[in-house]
Amino acid sequence: MTVTRVLALLELLQAAPGLTGPELAARLEVDERTVRRYAVRLSELGVPVEAARGRYGGYRLLPGYRLPPLMFTDDEAAAVVLGLLAGRRTGLSVGETATESALAKIQRVLPRALRERVEAVQATLGHTRDPVPAEARPQAGPLLALAEAARHGHTVRLAYRSWRRESSERDLDPYGLVFHFGRWYVTGLDHASGQVRTFRVDRVERVEPATGSGEPDGRPGPAERPGRARGPEAGRRSFEVPDGFDPVAHVVASLAAVPYRHEVEVLLEMPPEEARKRVPASVATLTPTPRGVLLRARAERLDGMALMLAGLGRPFTVVTPDGLREEVRALAGRLARCADAVPEPGDRPPV
Repeated sequence: MTVTRVLALLELLQAAPGLTGPELAARLEVDERTVRRYAVRLSELGVPVEAARGRYGGYRLLPGYRLPPLMFTDDEAAAVVLGLLAGRRTGLSVGETATESALAKIQRVLPRALRERVEAVQATLGHTRDPVPAEARPQAGPLLALAEAARHGHTVRLAYRSWRRESSERDLDPYGLVFHFGRWYVTGLDHASGQVRTFRVDRVERVEPATGSGEPDGRPGPAERPGRARGPEAGRRSFEVPDGFDPVAHVVASLAAVPYRHEVEVLLEMPPEEARKRVPASVATLTPTPRGVLLRARAERLDGMALMLAGLGRPFTVVTPDGLREEVRALAGRLARCADAVPEPGDRPPV
């Protein structure tokens, strides 16, 4: 039927914008003239469809046009709802109320049978870890602004709140965003310190374009140098990410280097490949040596470090600190006492 095929065209334009007339005709099993007629019909119904000629032409919805979730297939709607539920638990979602309002809007328009099945998953799903606190979720505005600046290489000015709740403003070249263990981070060149640093996105209160040269010696900034195109972005400062820079690796390494009470060095007697699999990069740095792998880490509590080392199940030598040796001995004593303990007759449940 014509109505069914018009709606099928709309779904194709959502899923794959830019399909040409012949491509759409083949998928809808009609001729190109009919495709044009369907596009006109969608426009008459208030769905703006534009057709462009040339190599990068094709049919697409007008940029900025929003379709209601009613156009989702069952699988797509379920994927969106379950993704929102998972994001709320893991901290991947943004804002405190955005997830709840989005879930409510989508569930209202789901078919009854699908809505009940999704609600069944929501009601019966169990989790093995605690949810990320709501205050750790960033607001959408700063997150999207940082992502756009990182993509286009634009310097931004941050209004930032430290863990001591001290406010500051700084110019940043955002190299990338990283989601790690329930937290959002942005890493890039901090102009105030001249170093590549990592910042929590949930502590970013405001993001604005940075203008002017930004050069301490008065040299023109990248956006002002000869040969750079002028346009709407002419007043903004630009940057280039250093070759080979890995935002994920930098954030993980910087978090592992956060200062703690104890500096730990332990020689692990295992191949480097096994050590990298057993010890997360966020916990310690690993350096291959002729005798094994040198583990360097920072720890607030040495008893926890002793437990982690024992759990590796491989021989190791404590290089420093001496307090870690004492904790390892204490742990060995507790384990030995557990091994020597004899169960009482009443300890076993009846068969």
